[in-house]
Amino acid sequence: MTERDQKQLGQILWNIADQLRGAMNADDFRDYMLAFLFLRYLSDNYETAAKKELGRDYPDLDAVGNGGRPPLSAWYEDNPGDIPAFEKQMRLKSHYVINPKYLWTNIVHMAKTQHGKLLDTLQEGFKHIENDSFGSTFSGLFSEINLGSEKLGKTYTAKNDRLCKIIKKIADGLADFTTDSDTLGDAYEYLIGQFAAGSGKKAGEFYTPQRISDILSAIVTLDGQDPMTGHRKKLASVMDFACGSGSLLLNVRKSMVDAGGNVGMIYGQEMNITTYNLCRMNMLLHGVKDSEFEIYHGDTLTNDWDMLREQNPAKKPTFDAVVANPPFSYRWSPKEALGEDMRFKNHGLAPKSAADFAFLLHGFHYLKDQGVMAIILPHGVLFRGGKEAAIRKKLLEDGHIDTVIGLPANLFYSTGIPVCILVLKKCKKPDDVLIINASDAENFEKGKRQNYMNADQIGKIIDTYQYRKEEKRYSRRVEMEEIKDNDYNLNISRYVSTAKPEPEISLEETHAALVETEKEIKAAKEKHNAFLEELGLPPLP
Repeated sequence: MTERDQKQLGQILWNIADQLRGAMNADDFRDYMLAFLFLRYLSDNYETAAKKELGRDYPDLDAVGNGGRPPLSAWYEDNPGDIPAFEKQMRLKSHYVINPKYLWTNIVHMAKTQHGKLLDTLQEGFKHIENDSFGSTFSGLFSEINLGSEKLGKTYTAKNDRLCKIIKKIADGLADFTTDSDTLGDAYEYLIGQFAAGSGKKAGEFYTPQRISDILSAIVTLDGQDPMTGHRKKLASVMDFACGSGSLLLNVRKSMVDAGGNVGMIYGQEMNITTYNLCRMNMLLHGVKDSEFEIYHGDTLTNDWDMLREQNPAKKPTFDAVVANPPFSYRWSPKEALGEDMRFKNHGLAPKSAADFAFLLHGFHYLKDQGVMAIILPHGVLFRGGKEAAIRKKLLEDGHIDTVIGLPANLFYSTGIPVCILVLKKCKKPDDVLIINASDAENFEKGKRQNYMNADQIGKIIDTYQYRKEEKRYSRRVEMEEIKDNDYNLNISRYVSTAKPEPEISLEETHAALVETEKEIKAAKEKHNAFLEELGLPPLP
């Protein structure tokens, strides 16, 4: 399926959401839509794998006259003794199983026939997927999908009827599309983006604009020591400690695959429970097996993920790439004991007013020596004083800040402020810091609600980073001595000003022009006075 078709599918689903939501909260309806899309994806893949596994034994839909139900349900009824062995094989090959009565085909059949138990079947199906389908647990995956909500209807019958209508509409919208090549995954991403556009500041909790995500993905997938040599062939692991819906992690994976490489393991952490569930669904929808990712629900700043609390330095988990778009200037309350935390001990604690450097140091602590970290932060981290100045100075003196990229204002749904991308490395070759100022009007396009950057503008940033290019009013390689002279202040405009110089004025040419103008004025005056004299009027003095 082409990118155009994928976008078309996303638009169809978005239009359905817009038509059916009514007075329902947009976030609630988003969760319904995405959950049903997820169920369709899992079901289609499972039925395809089952057909391949059973071969000639897979029931012919026309032959069995299954009344709209999945063909697999007929096989289950006819072969009860073979079900355990079949499901064991499916777990090995597809990593999950779904009982036929919970497959999308059956759910749609129930919706189209206005079955009175659709709601109950959906609730049972969601619990089945959470607890029984996968080898690894997906407990709570649908915890925020409240099918008993009064927003669906006051009575069970009203809720059931509403669900029938919603599912029938979605099924009709999906009818002409397959699940090949991440089709539903891309539609899922499109819907997340559309819901984010209507969620204002709340969108910052779960969504990084696609184009900005492309910058970070390109940076961390290039060779860490010498980006000019091109993409790495493999990332053993990639981590996003504020992963939201997982789009940034998936973009890194896509960037690697597009370049002919691969990602071994994906790790993410997310504190918001709804967003955490969106992320897990997003991974599976994009064909990432449950054994290829681990998403943890918890607080990054207090570091309550046991895997990351390993005290033995030799066993500490580290990652080839770290990417993040954490909440900007998040207020936190660090306890004194955190000052001894290995993440912060060598640099100091970020102030209560802004946890930006706390997030940065968390990710940097788990970065491999040859790894690359790219993080989106507010501009304040570049110049604010106090504790942040001390942390910034330490990072600079130790040679860990590789590149600073200033972006235009109003690119994000969550804030209108301009932000920057910091690229960090534990072992970087250049002694200088590359500073890119992409904030000027020529480096972005104005949109109705948000500004955006086109493919060429994004490509220029990536190209400048990769080849460490210098360009007037755009980028400079700044020596550490100059940064030191500026008291370790990284305010971008100090080093790369986008101001255009005033055009030079030639005094000789200006004088000649004035003399000529004087002559023209004198001639015009003499001509005018001649007319006045003919009319018997007094001339101009």
